[in-house]
Amino acid sequence: MTLMNCLLSAWYGLPFVSKNNLLVSTINGTGAGIEVIYVLIFIVYAPKKEKTKILGLFAFVLTFFAAVVLISLLALHGNTRKLFCGFATAVFSIIMYGSPLSIMRTVIRTKSVEFMPFFLSLFCFLCGTSWFIYGLLGNDPFVYVNNGFGSFLGALQLILYFIYRKNKGKGKGKNENKSTSEVSVELGHPGKPNTNGAQNDHV
Repeated sequence: MTLMNCLLSAWYGLPFVSKNNLLVSTINGTGAGIEVIYVLIFIVYAPKKEKTKILGLFAFVLTFFAAVVLISLLALHGNTRKLFCGFATAVFSIIMYGSPLSIMRTVIRTKSVEFMPFFLSLFCFLCGTSWFIYGLLGNDPFVYVNNGFGSFLGALQLILYFIYRKNKGKGKGKNENKSTSEVSVELGHPGKPNTNGAQNDHV
C-alpha cells in the first residue's frame, strides 16, 4: 500500500496533473523507489506461499497504477484529470495509513507493544503531520485530508505505545502465544510460538 501511495502521489504531483506540487512528486518518487527495493527483498527471501501472494499484490499495484496513468493521460484533461488522480491518491493513502489498525488492535488485546515499533509510529505521525500542514498551506484537500487522517492514526499509535510500553516483550502464556502467531502472519512471516509459553523473537 505504501508503494501504491507513493506511485500515485508522485503522479499526482506532476505539473500536468496538479500545479505547484513538484515537491510531492520528487519525495514520493524517491519513496516509490525505496518501496520497490523493500518489496523485491521480501519476494527474494519470503517463503514460497508468501512470495506468491506478494508477487500477486505487486502485479496488482503496477497494473492499477498503469491504468490510472493511461486513463488520466488519454481520457481526462485539466481539472477532471486532477480530481481523478487526487481521489485515487487520497483513497490509497488512507488505506496505507489504516494498515497498522490490525496491529493497534493486537496491542490493546495483548497489552504489549512488541509488534508496534516506536520509531515506525513516530515517523508515521511526523510524516502525516508535515504533509497535512503542507496541504493546508497549498489549500490542496487531496494532500491535507488523507494526511490529516494519517497524523491522527500516528498520534493514536504513540498514545498506545506510551500506555503499554512497559509491557514490551512480556509473554503471558498460551493466549499470548496465539496473539504472537497471528501477528506474525499479519506481518508476513510464519512465526511459531515456543512450546514453553515464551514468545518467538522477530526481527
